[in-house]
Amino acid sequence: MNPSHSPSNPVHNETHEVHDQHEVHDLVDARVPVRTSAKAPAHSTASGVATPGVGTMAPQNVAAPLDEAALAALATRIRAWGRELGFGAIGISDTDLSHAEAGLAAWLEAGCHGEMDYMAKHGMKRARPAELVAGTRRVITARMAYLPAATLAGAAHVGAQTEVPAAGEHEDWRGREHARLADPFAGVVSIYARGRDYHKVMRARLQQLAERIAAEIGAFGFRVFTDSAPVLEVELAQKAGIGWRGKHTLLLQRDAGSLFFLGEIYVDVPLPTDAENAQAAQDAQNSASHAPEQPGAHCGTCTRCIGACPTGAITGPYRVDARRCISYLTIELKGSIPLELRELIGNRVYGCDDCQLVCPWNKFAQAAPVADFDVRHGLDRASLVELFGWSAAQFNERMQGSAIRRIGYECWSRNIAVAMGNALRATRENDGACGQPHDAQEGRAAIVAALRAREHDESALVREHVQWALEAA
Repeated sequence: MNPSHSPSNPVHNETHEVHDQHEVHDLVDARVPVRTSAKAPAHSTASGVATPGVGTMAPQNVAAPLDEAALAALATRIRAWGRELGFGAIGISDTDLSHAEAGLAAWLEAGCHGEMDYMAKHGMKRARPAELVAGTRRVITARMAYLPAATLAGAAHVGAQTEVPAAGEHEDWRGREHARLADPFAGVVSIYARGRDYHKVMRARLQQLAERIAAEIGAFGFRVFTDSAPVLEVELAQKAGIGWRGKHTLLLQRDAGSLFFLGEIYVDVPLPTDAENAQAAQDAQNSASHAPEQPGAHCGTCTRCIGACPTGAITGPYRVDARRCISYLTIELKGSIPLELRELIGNRVYGCDDCQLVCPWNKFAQAAPVADFDVRHGLDRASLVELFGWSAAQFNERMQGSAIRRIGYECWSRNIAVAMGNALRATRENDGACGQPHDAQEGRAAIVAALRAREHDESALVREHVQWALEAA
């Protein structure tokens, strides 16, 4: 994936190689079974040697391999099928990520992964696709935009209706997001998490793409990943020529910014790679080729993302310390949020988009091609008091099918309590004059009442953060 700082895409520095989202995201589905089609194979396939904890390509009967022309034609069709399925770009790379191993090892050695033990669990398999899934010869990487069309257009959802603003009535979508961040009483959820769980959407469409390939060539070994295994997504995408790593560590593309998810299909088919195509095009002096990108390829001297990080988690170009990242703190961290970082979180209750909001390339962000990522349950306009008022049952019901549900009601409540404490601190000395969309005095009173109602919450974790918040009452 790509939003915020995903643990599947750890730090990248000048010596080389964190969300989906980012956001620092999860590896919740490492047990997706290897799939193969039932049709007869059309080429040599994988060995089937076991890879503990992840899986292998299923062994197949050996048949005549596809020739070079047939493989090139297949790669072209794969890109076309990907567009039909809503992917903004498809790229193909080999499995050599040896250049990323030193940086990954150094990042883990420095402890920048925090409590995300799974980051180190598989060792260097993250940078070795053919070890992660035996038999892998190529990786097909796909990206899909997730910015809701209504958000991009400036529309507001009211019940079942969508109200479209008059021309000139609203700022651009980034301006509206900044306005919510400036409203201490608003509960800000990262854009990628306001709709349906991206794991399900991306995985289903990648599976369809793999099945289209099988229908064309017969059975082959493949495995679909969407932030669901130790995969260096950004490195693979960059190598496949569908973007470059920005200084915030996320993948960027000139025609799409960074607001998109990433997913992969590991295959045992020796497809021509984008690097090979680029070299062939260069040899033929074809300027239309899309060669693999380099980190910071089109960032120039810009460092807006680094300066915008509220907690200073982007410690330098291409390097993120997850322990300070708001996405990590609100999603991956299971215990108490460090005292010294609480006020820096502001009103962000799930993830953080700040580095993406300031990136100049995101003026080219594209609307999601599917309705799955449309905003649900008013998460683009909800107040802290409203969200904190949800019961556990309401949280589970409303977040069914959402990536947010994974963190659970306890951490959700913890996050909102911190944001409420920050709202009280932000308005403590500015009652009636904070210039926010809500009346400060009434807003503070509502927050204090909501916090008081949960002073004796059954969760010690929630009680701790509620008490911290009330210190500013």
